[in-house]
Amino acid sequence: MAAPSPEDPSLERHFKGHRDAVTCVDFSLNTKQLASGSMDSCLMIWHMKPQSRAYRFTGHKDAVTCVNFSPSGHLLASGSRDKTVRIWVPNVKGESTMFRAHTATVRSVHFCSDGQSLVTASDDKTVKVWSTHRQRFLFSLSQHINWVRCAKFSPDGRLIVSASDDKTVKLWDKTSRECVHSYCEHGGFVTYVDFHPSGTCIAAAGMDNTVKVWDVRTHRLLQHYQLHSAAVNALSFHPSGNYLITASSDSTLKILDVLEGRLLYTLHGHQGPATTVAFSRTGEYFASGGSDEQVMVWKSNFDADYGDVKVQRPPPLASSTGNLPEMDLPGPPGRDKSLESAQCQPQEPVSMPQTLTSTLEHIVGQLDVLTQTVSILEQRLTLAEDKLKQCLENQQLIMRRTPS
Repeated sequence: MAAPSPEDPSLERHFKGHRDAVTCVDFSLNTKQLASGSMDSCLMIWHMKPQSRAYRFTGHKDAVTCVNFSPSGHLLASGSRDKTVRIWVPNVKGESTMFRAHTATVRSVHFCSDGQSLVTASDDKTVKVWSTHRQRFLFSLSQHINWVRCAKFSPDGRLIVSASDDKTVKLWDKTSRECVHSYCEHGGFVTYVDFHPSGTCIAAAGMDNTVKVWDVRTHRLLQHYQLHSAAVNALSFHPSGNYLITASSDSTLKILDVLEGRLLYTLHGHQGPATTVAFSRTGEYFASGGSDEQVMVWKSNFDADYGDVKVQRPPPLASSTGNLPEMDLPGPPGRDKSLESAQCQPQEPVSMPQTLTSTLEHIVGQLDVLTQTVSILEQRLTLAEDKLKQCLENQQLIMRRTPS
């Protein structure tokens, strides 16, 4: 059965509020919130519900370069040119804890799928992994010889991929902390990298105007796209794994069909460079940001069947790779049915009831918020202790100076 022909993506919402170039965007799990960061040092939380007021979070002392919601959506991480990472509770109060993560600009923040760890990348040439709740440093990966622009966990959390101005993409084993492989095919700085939802391959964007896709098991270059006329700044896979969207300094967004290895759409929305792009966790929407200070939300339309896709369990990829030599993306073993027939299969009877899943997600979310609140209280207590110590020292100094 032939797949239904895709409909055109459409511009759904247009958010204005930043006072400088938008650098990053990310959706929360339930697609109710969209976060964006900007060169104006602010973080904005936009509500997808019409007529809802946006939150403006201030705290960073310089440009916000990256944002990422935790898997539960109850925490939000941001990185900045002020060398810090902040973990926010994305509500009206906008409270955050801050830690000095690197010795130079933080370019990338990304939560592991279990929400327990966070990976950061920086102009100090390192990739660092942190414990989320205590913001405790765990280990550093330091084989890059220039700025590291991006670092991401694999969907299963076992691998980390990083992209650097040293023109390489490096694949790391999280457990052994060893570099598994270096991909050196880019002809310029590598600006962005991400895992395919299946975890079997990675896509990287470069200043050489290209996008490259590699298999992480064989390390073979699967696809090479040279469709933009300027640097590619960001990319994002649709949760189904069938589509890839790119944002470029040529001001366009391009949507690629990765199964067929071809360009589907070119979108002209931004005036000036498109700096960032991200699909929502369901794939129903994607958001883009640009140097024109605009945040745009688009309705995907082209893959309506995937409205309820969970990012943790992407559906199997079509196995008709025989007549698609550009890309070999096998699905999990034993699942070789076409995409359409796979969609028609009944759900496994062992899956948890929706109400129980929702309750558990709510409990996990509340625990996240409680842990974050404790961290904020600990920070305040430390500040109070420091001030008390300073007062006592000043008092002793005054007593010494006062003649007896």
